[in-house]
Amino acid sequence: MSSKLETAKAVFEAYVAKDRAAIDRLLAEDFHFTSPLDNALDRRAYFEICWPNSQSTERFDFKYLSESDDRVFVTYEAQSRGGRRFRNTEVLTIRGEQVVAVEVYFGWNVPHDAPIGKHRDP
Repeated sequence: MSSKLETAKAVFEAYVAKDRAAIDRLLAEDFHFTSPLDNALDRRAYFEICWPNSQSTERFDFKYLSESDDRVFVTYEAQSRGGRRFRNTEVLTIRGEQVVAVEVYFGWNVPHDAPIGKHRDP
C-alpha cells in the first residue's frame, strides 16, 4: 500500500480512536476542510466544529480507496453510536505524510431511505 493510502487510512483510524495526538500529526498546519456544510475551514475551525463528531463515530468500512497523484479518494460506510449508518465519499489531498485538504461529499443513509427503483421526495 502506498504511503498516501496509509496516511488516508490513518486519518480515519485516528477519528475512530478519538486520538487527537495522531490527528494533530496527520493534518498539515495549512489544512482546510470542505463539505456541503463547511467552506474551507482552517485547522483550528476543523478541530472546533468537526472533530467533536469523532466521539459518536464507531467505525468506517471502506468501499473504495484509490490514489491519483496527490489525492486519495475514499468511499466508506460509517457507523455512529446508536447504529446509524451512512455512506460518504472524501477526497484527501496529501503532501508528504500529511493531509492538506479534505473534501467531503455526503451520500445516503444505510439502508437507503428510498425503496429500490423508487424516488424519495425530500
